[in-house]
Amino acid sequence: MIRIIESSPLQIMRNLLILILLSSWGLQAQNKTGITGKPDTSFANYSAWQSLLKEDSTVRLAKFQSSKSKEQSFVYKTQGTRKLVVDEYAISTSRVLPTLVFFHGGGWRTGHRSQHIPLAKALADRGYRVFLVEYRLSTEALYPAAMLDAQAALQWVSKRKNVGKIYVAGYSAGGQMAALLGSVQDENTYGKGVKVAAVIDIDGILAFIHPESGEGDDSERTSAATYYFGYNKVDGEAIWNEGSALSHVSAGDPPVLFLNSGVERMHAGRTDFMKKMASNGIHTEYFTFEKSPHTFVLMNHWFDQVVDRMDQFMKKFH
Repeated sequence: MIRIIESSPLQIMRNLLILILLSSWGLQAQNKTGITGKPDTSFANYSAWQSLLKEDSTVRLAKFQSSKSKEQSFVYKTQGTRKLVVDEYAISTSRVLPTLVFFHGGGWRTGHRSQHIPLAKALADRGYRVFLVEYRLSTEALYPAAMLDAQAALQWVSKRKNVGKIYVAGYSAGGQMAALLGSVQDENTYGKGVKVAAVIDIDGILAFIHPESGEGDDSERTSAATYYFGYNKVDGEAIWNEGSALSHVSAGDPPVLFLNSGVERMHAGRTDFMKKMASNGIHTEYFTFEKSPHTFVLMNHWFDQVVDRMDQFMKKFH
């Protein structure tokens, strides 16, 4: 079932068009076989590190031990009996600080917000208020659940005291979500829009159906995106495009920084996205950590550079 969130007449017409297209293709209900109701723990920092050790014995997990920040946890949304949590890191609870809302990766199916605690602490020590967001994974609920959660988290943060300009960022699947979230705030696609100062997409794709994308190959096993949407990319073309940031670029979108690994498929659609943004006069920039693995943001070799580049970019829009 596609959830329609009413807003402007234009948005309602667009959603109706999608429903008409889906109906014309005879699309059935979403395939829920991937919903297990159990957390998928296959993607974790330790296992990612162990995998890299085979190629580089000097690589270590990134750590940030000497943080001055304080940690607080809050429930930002209740879905039935499910309570969704954000963890806040900041050096002060009483000062207005530029604020970063961050989404973890894991193929929309695994991963955990705690994987980015070192990043949150490092940025908090530089004067940011950082929120690490939990959202429903595809083992629990299908699209648009994760995006509805992401929008709810953004709305919740925007209403907090001492929140300055809001930035949105994420890694891998979370980067894809962050880019999409930044692109739809002027459309109210997943709920009432919030002013976003800028977006940082760390190795997240911009389009699911794209020549550069590796998503949708279900020949050997079900792809992460097929699990996420509940449709394969042929039957669910409309909804796959609906969930792609490239489909939503408009003049009202915020600036975007792309931080990418050496794995090209992890930034599918980036060039096309940047061209669309440029045509609307919106600033974008990118940096590629050449020959780095997809998990570069979690490792010591690249961690400090990631923090520096995120900080430098966000400061342009304070």
